[in-house]
Amino acid sequence: MRAQALVLRTAGTNCDGETVHALKSAGADVKLFHLNEILKDPQKLFQFSILVVPGGFSYGDDVAAGKILANEIKLNLGEEIRKFVQAGKLIIGICNGFQVLVKAGLLPSLDGNIFNQTATLAQNDSGRFQCRWVSMQSENSQARWLKGMPSQFELPIAHGEGRFLVKDRKLLDAIEKNRQVIFRYRGENPNGSLHSIAGICNPTGNVIGLMPHPERFVVSYQHPSWGSVGTKEKTAGRLFWDLAVRYARSHP
Repeated sequence: MRAQALVLRTAGTNCDGETVHALKSAGADVKLFHLNEILKDPQKLFQFSILVVPGGFSYGDDVAAGKILANEIKLNLGEEIRKFVQAGKLIIGICNGFQVLVKAGLLPSLDGNIFNQTATLAQNDSGRFQCRWVSMQSENSQARWLKGMPSQFELPIAHGEGRFLVKDRKLLDAIEKNRQVIFRYRGENPNGSLHSIAGICNPTGNVIGLMPHPERFVVSYQHPSWGSVGTKEKTAGRLFWDLAVRYARSHP
């Protein structure tokens, strides 16, 4: 059975095409829908086992990065999203999508209220947009479906507000204790995120968000040093999407 994936776009989304391509490369059947199409018929959501909120600058990142789309999802699709998560289906937020999930309260979602915001992604401590490749490491997290990722790998980033912050130290300790960190920056921390956090999941591991872009590294030729990286092994980005699709097949 092929996994059914939905890539959600709205005004300002600009990574939807790459995300559709990445999911198709991993063997999923993919639909690209504007948010308004789902708002007209929210039950369409349940045709899918993967929901991806891709990168970009939704609504121009007015107010704050991802905040308007987060509010639209929370206020207009809240019950459907809650059921989607409870059914064990997969939600992935990348870059702006990560900002959306955090500001909607879908991550880290420690208190059981998935629409209670307890963290944010703030302006990079460098004070400027960061667009480059970064070294990362995998963590032993509640997102067990990611266990096939390499222990260390590279992905590109492109964001101005990627510094992961939480409301207090108690929450950060709980995220660590609950094994909700999925990826960390290795070596240089490009945005000043607490504990070098590059991605997190919810307590059950089926909602994840990350700042780096796995959809931008599905073939080795996308790496700036592809000649030395080699072209035979699967890239970290392709492995990420393969694992997501494999998970989705078991949670239709």
